[in-house]
Amino acid sequence: MSDLKLVIFDVDGTLVDSQAAIVGAMHAAFEAVNLPAPERAVLLSIVGLSLDQAMSRLAPALDPAGHARMVEAYKDAYHSHRVATGAASMPLYPGALEVLQELTAIDEVLLGVATGKSRRGLDAMIEVHGLERYFVTRQVADDHPSKPHPSMILTAMADTGVDRDATVMVGDTEFDMEMAAAAGVTGLGVSWGYHPPHLLTAAHTVLDRFDQLPARLRTIWKEPA
Repeated sequence: MSDLKLVIFDVDGTLVDSQAAIVGAMHAAFEAVNLPAPERAVLLSIVGLSLDQAMSRLAPALDPAGHARMVEAYKDAYHSHRVATGAASMPLYPGALEVLQELTAIDEVLLGVATGKSRRGLDAMIEVHGLERYFVTRQVADDHPSKPHPSMILTAMADTGVDRDATVMVGDTEFDMEMAAAAGVTGLGVSWGYHPPHLLTAAHTVLDRFDQLPARLRTIWKEPA
């Protein structure tokens, strides 16, 4: 049996705070179909879903062609905002980089990401923060069904050869925790993201600070502190 362990991170609302960019791009998406945008809390409630699923939930009366226009308008607006503002469009949460560094220094621990972002969006986030060396498996919306389908986690485990019992999914939304449950792995919620903690009912634990993560992982993996 492999001694390897895998920690998979969601991105938006977990590693980076991209809510300003997301909300702005959502407003552009609704403008593209001449509809008023819902309030901020509603827009953030769908973070984690793939864009086509998000638009279907937010604008259920539209046909697929309308949802497709919204998706393209969102992508264009998000990209423009990112180009204009760089790292400021998606700052890392406090403690995120330090924890990534700490975990990467442990030989048997591998890190990955599972995100509703596109490949282009994820690559841009990784590049702007200089995170290229941290993630050995990167699962994006381009290649998988939307969360909470377990495909992203199952593929990450297949990529790395890590068992379910040694895999942990870290995320801020109910979709992340439901995805973890569907894949049969431990889900760790975080309270600093876009879904309130009371919605993370499938989580093993909900963390309030990034620096709590290493100790919680040791507990889950039954390692000495």
